[in-house]
Amino acid sequence: MQIPLFPLSTVLFPDGPLPLRIFESRYIDMISHCMKNDTPFGVLLIRDGQEAGPATTFDVGTLARIVDWYQGSDGLLGVTAIGGQRFRLVTSEQQANGLNTGNVELIEPEPAMALPGDYESLSKILANVLDDLGRLYESLERRFDDAVWVTYRLTEILPIELEIKQQYLESSDTLARLKLVDELLSNVRGPTIAC
Repeated sequence: MQIPLFPLSTVLFPDGPLPLRIFESRYIDMISHCMKNDTPFGVLLIRDGQEAGPATTFDVGTLARIVDWYQGSDGLLGVTAIGGQRFRLVTSEQQANGLNTGNVELIEPEPAMALPGDYESLSKILANVLDDLGRLYESLERRFDDAVWVTYRLTEILPIELEIKQQYLESSDTLARLKLVDELLSNVRGPTIAC
């Protein structure tokens, strides 16, 4: 499968929202092509470099499909995309206009997994947080009983280093992600003091 690539300083997870403001002509052309043909583009985390210049990326990313667009008051194109299936980059090349394209192998989606009882509190925390995150998360289908979906949403919104988010994206071990997310939240909440 060959797709256009969008290197970014963010990690996109399956079913997660991605707001973008597009100003480079190569990406305006890419977005236009994807919208006309209803095709996805690939989002990869930048390993070295910058979004507006040369960059090297990690090899595992996520397909993104455009679900909304608008023209901002500053004249820039605004786009909202939703994460799809994960992929592994096999080869890439740069076109004359500077757009990177890649041949990718799709990674098998993790099957839905019932949220274990020990982790029910994660679902409740996520439900409270999503309600406070505004418009970007309003229209997301919510699956609070699915451990895969819960860990993806918590990982994308928690203030974690991008390299760690990338590790979570590359992992297909839902139970390990559940445990690590629970530990992260426990550290944020601090120890419980008995009264």
